[in-house]
Order: sequence, then structure tokens, then C-alpha cells
Amino acid sequence: MFLQTCFLTCLIAFLLSFPCYFCSHASPHYNDHLGKASGHNSPRTFINAIKTRELENWPWRKFGSKVGGRSLASLKTINVNDYGAKGDGSDATEAFKKAWEAACSSEGSVLVVPKNKNYLLKPITFQGPCKSGITVQIYGTVQASADRSAYSSDIAHWILFENVQNLVVQGGGVINGNGKTWWENSCKVNDELPCKEAPTALTFYNCKNLVVKNLKIQNAQQIHVSFENCVGVQASGLTIIAPGNSPNTDGIHVAGTQNIQISNSVIGTGDDCISIASGSQKVQVTGVTCGPGHGISIGSLGSGDTESHISDVTVSDATLSGTTNGVRIKTWQGGSGIASNIKFQNIVMHNVDNPIIIDQKYCDQAKPCKSQSSAVLVQNVLYQNIKGTSSSNEAIQLNCSDDFPCEGIILQDINIQVGGGKAAKAVCNNARVTQKGDVSPNCMEA
Repeated sequence: MFLQTCFLTCLIAFLLSFPCYFCSHASPHYNDHLGKASGHNSPRTFINAIKTRELENWPWRKFGSKVGGRSLASLKTINVNDYGAKGDGSDATEAFKKAWEAACSSEGSVLVVPKNKNYLLKPITFQGPCKSGITVQIYGTVQASADRSAYSSDIAHWILFENVQNLVVQGGGVINGNGKTWWENSCKVNDELPCKEAPTALTFYNCKNLVVKNLKIQNAQQIHVSFENCVGVQASGLTIIAPGNSPNTDGIHVAGTQNIQISNSVIGTGDDCISIASGSQKVQVTGVTCGPGHGISIGSLGSGDTESHISDVTVSDATLSGTTNGVRIKTWQGGSGIASNIKFQNIVMHNVDNPIIIDQKYCDQAKPCKSQSSAVLVQNVLYQNIKGTSSSNEAIQLNCSDDFPCEGIILQDINIQVGGGKAAKAVCNNARVTQKGDVSPNCMEA
């Protein structure tokens, strides 16, 4: 027994010493090779780098969300209640301004809106640039003032984040636009009233590296969420709701924004679930449930004889139910520019009016629009694997310009029927269409 114990002790000592011997006697050329291959100057820095990467990948590093490589637990917490907000439905605008100023001037911070509290806000701008990245954790409810006179200095915005980089807005809370009084005074509800602008509930303007997730945004005065002139946006896990008859209450509006991903969200409003306007590039929409509303739209483009450009838009894995349009491209006569490289893929329609529509003669005004030869060119559009039911007889409407026909339109694996299993129709005017696979209804039979 004594001999066995000695043998095992010696064996363990030998095995432990072997790596040290190897490292100390390895060829200098081998050491140099390790350094060059790893991008480090020496084996010591190479080994230290491995240790650093290993520590970064340990599970305990992932317990908290990170902002700029730091966990939320390590960041400075700024609670709006500490700046005078009560959370009892009273006006908290000044408290939120002071809390933002503190967060914006800090080296890494989390601005917290506590749970089970209700904060009334008048129009407010969270202005950047800030000292570093900021996370806004909305756990409670933020509600808009119903006093329309409070918006006299800025009728277009309620909550505005401007010129902020590395911003995260999340938390599972509620942003309530309290829009009923605005809807009642809309010319689209009462045509005897003059048409006036109304605020967008939540606007991100000129922001970079932006994450907006896990929020409920409801009853906006007009548009619910707008991304304008932003770069690098991730919007996910959003629930956006308003009555189906609430005017101009788009769910998500994208304008002049590049590299934006919208995913895994539920949107039901009185206007477009998602609208993508001029200047937008590299837009990805996936996993969105839409309805009620006006569908998912590109445009409108070219209004007021303006030049518009949109490219590289993909909408996939969406479900639309009971909407007044499905996937739509809409342009005004008299405009110019190009809408190109657009894909609508893997989409399910349930009782949708106008499931597939391109309208280059769009007109959203009281007076009829005059006929004009100029138009925004629509080209290279793919409709693939779109199935379901239409509440209108014409499931496909391609109403393109006489002078600028739609080009490069592909219909692939389409199966849309009128409710009850009846055959739908396709209307394809001035459109150069290629059909692949089984396509029903069929442009060639129109």
C-alpha cells in the first residue's frame, strides 16, 4: 500500500511538471510562430489573451445584460423617483429631464422608470450626444398628457431621443400616447375639421447603435414609433396596439434609416403596421404579426413631386390578419427616384384586402390627384411563398405607371384564394412579371 501511494504521488508530480518543462524548453522559433499567429508579440501575451477570452466566456459573465461590455449591475443607476417623480400619475416631466441630464453626463448609466408606477409626461426631448452609452429601463407606465396645448412648442413629437449613440430602451413597461383626444379632432374622423399634424409617440432621430425591445406602446397620438435618420437599429419584442379606426396611427415608421432589423413583434393599429419611407436602406422585417391595420407598406414615395429612394428591403415570416392591405408599395404620380431590391417572403394572409399590391397612382387626399407622367421607378421585387385568403376578389394588383412600368417583378409560389375557397383574380397593368412555381392567381391569365 505504501509503495502504491508513493508511485501515485511521483506520477502526479511528473505530469504536473511536464507542461512547465515543455514551455521553458520550446523552440524560440515555435514561440515566435505562436505570437505571430495569434497577433501577439510573445507566448506570454498569447497565453494571457487566452485567459482573458476564457474569462469573458465564463457563464457568470452572462448573468446580466451588457452595455458597452459592462453588465447592468456595474453601471450607475439613476432612478427618476430620486429626481422628484412620484409615479402617481402626476406630471413628472421635469424629473425625467433632470434624470436624463444625470445619465447623459455619466460614464455608463441605467435610467430606471420603476415598476407599478404611472408617470405623466408632457413633450420631452432626451438630447445627446452623451458621455457614453445609456440604458433606459422602463418597468412602469409612461403616459402622455392629454392637454393638446402642451404641444404648442413641438406638435410633431411627444417623446424624442435625439443624437444619442449606444442607446438601449427596454424593460417590459408601457408607453401610452393617450391619443383619443387627438383622434377625435382628426380630419379623417370628422371631415369638417381642418387637417392638422399630431405628435408621434416615440421618435428616435439621428441615433446610432440603437436597441429598442420588450415594450408595449399603445394608443399613440399619431405614429407610435418612428426611426428617422438612424444607423444600426434593432427593434424586437414590441407590442404596439391602437383601435383599428384610430387615424394615422402607424405602428413602426422607418425613414432615412440604414441597417435596421425589426423582429418578433405584434402590431395592430389604425394605419400601416410598418411603413418604410424614403432614404431607408438595408431594412429587415421578420416574425411580425400584423392586424388590424393597413398592412406592411413601402411608401408612400414621391409625394409633392419629390425624389425618393429605397433599397434592400426584406419582409419575411410575417402573418397578416384582417388588414386593409397586405404587402404594399405605394408611390404618388409626379415623383421620381427608385424603389429596388425588395423581397416579400414566407408570408401568411388571413382575410386580407389587397394581399399583394403595387400602386404607382397612390392618392391620399380629398381632391383627385392629377395625372402625371413622372413616377418613382419600382424594380426588382420578389414575392415568394405567400399564401392565405383574400377578402377582395383581386388578390394581386400591380397598378404601375404607363411611362415608368414596374420592372423585374417575380411572383413565385403564390397561393391566395378568396374566402370559401373561391379563385381570386390578378390585375397586372404595366408590370414586367416573371412567374415561377405554382402561382395563383396568375398574372398571365389576367
